[in-house]
Amino acid sequence: MNASRIDLSARLLLNLAPWRHATTWRIAFSGGLDSTVLLHLLAHLAKTESLPALNAIHVHHGLQTAGDAWPAHCQLVCDELGVPLQVVRVQVQSGASLERAAREARYAAFTEATQANELLLTAQHRDDQAETLLFRLMRGAGVRGLASMPAERSLGPGHLLRPLLGISRAELEAYAAEHRLTWVQDPSNQDRQYSRNYLRHQVFPALMVRWPQAMVSMARSAAHLREAQGLLDELAQIDLAEASTASDCDWLDVPSLALAPLARLSAARQRNALSHWLAPRTPMPDTDHWSGWDSLRDAAEHASPVWRLAQGEVQRSAGRIWWLAGDWLSAPPAPQAWHDPRQPLLLPGNGRVTLHGQPAAGEIAIRYREGGEVMNLPGRGHRDLKRLLNESAVPAFARGRLPLLYLNGQLRAVANLPGLNGTADGDWHLQWQPLGQDQGLR
Repeated sequence: MNASRIDLSARLLLNLAPWRHATTWRIAFSGGLDSTVLLHLLAHLAKTESLPALNAIHVHHGLQTAGDAWPAHCQLVCDELGVPLQVVRVQVQSGASLERAAREARYAAFTEATQANELLLTAQHRDDQAETLLFRLMRGAGVRGLASMPAERSLGPGHLLRPLLGISRAELEAYAAEHRLTWVQDPSNQDRQYSRNYLRHQVFPALMVRWPQAMVSMARSAAHLREAQGLLDELAQIDLAEASTASDCDWLDVPSLALAPLARLSAARQRNALSHWLAPRTPMPDTDHWSGWDSLRDAAEHASPVWRLAQGEVQRSAGRIWWLAGDWLSAPPAPQAWHDPRQPLLLPGNGRVTLHGQPAAGEIAIRYREGGEVMNLPGRGHRDLKRLLNESAVPAFARGRLPLLYLNGQLRAVANLPGLNGTADGDWHLQWQPLGQDQGLR
């Protein structure tokens, strides 16, 4: 076996060593040079090594005529190597960035195809990493963005791995030429209106005339930045642990943090902790938009400030900040008659309520707060509902959705609030279960 193949094969196998227990290694196979080399290397390793099952997946975007021939080419290559191929056709949504839309469609297909204990392998290499670093630098990215592409991350129930990140494009080209591999040429790769192509064809050749090791150095910087980001993540976890105290309304099942521990941190640590908390929920705001957090944090004590983000909003109430999305942001639900209180009542867009026990006979309905409601409490007389909600520290965003039980037109119970949710002797009480995360309320 040629020395170049031994070198690349050994390096690839070393990078994949922690993942030998996976049930499947699935190669993201575009048909281009990089993924063709990766597929060829793995197929030949499988002849001498005990590897997980190999499969390939080709995503057809349907964006250019030349691409219509690529699935057939990929099938031919996979047949020759004895690797099963899955072709997935996707619809790319129109938008400001065709590159981003295509990438989102492609990774959505990868996520759907990758199951638990499976590994998706992509063929990005060291030059791609350097291009990513410079591209994001031009966009003003922070440490997380400049850390560029991680070598490994979760993907749906499985994982994504980039085992070639330490290998240069030149090494892949030499391997492909030596083994007479064939691959498809994407015409769009020459279109310099795309930023990455401009960097690849215009900027990097000039840089490497002056600094021949530019690619290596930039990839090394990305690795340093990824390590720094890891430290920032650890710091965020420490700070979030201080703010992740229990609240009296944990039954709402809405993500929240205590405000006081966050407010004591420096501004930079606040942004770091909140970025870590928000990252799974919404795209991060740009630098200017972080002023929304400052306004929310510094608002008057009895104000109800809102910080609107791409996929939801942060609200401040009852000494905490709350992440709201989905139905929490829709109009309040409509009142409903409850004809059979022996059965749970589904509340459209608001979960369901259950009546445990049986109140006095009469007409039962679920309504919602409109203002001015009064509740008669044994031993306390008629009490204003607003004051009762204040005493129970119910956050402002939940008050318009909190189910109220009316019996014969009289307010008799407020769901889930001890002392207000039914009779004092416990003969009956009203329980509300808000919608779960998969339905938009978590």
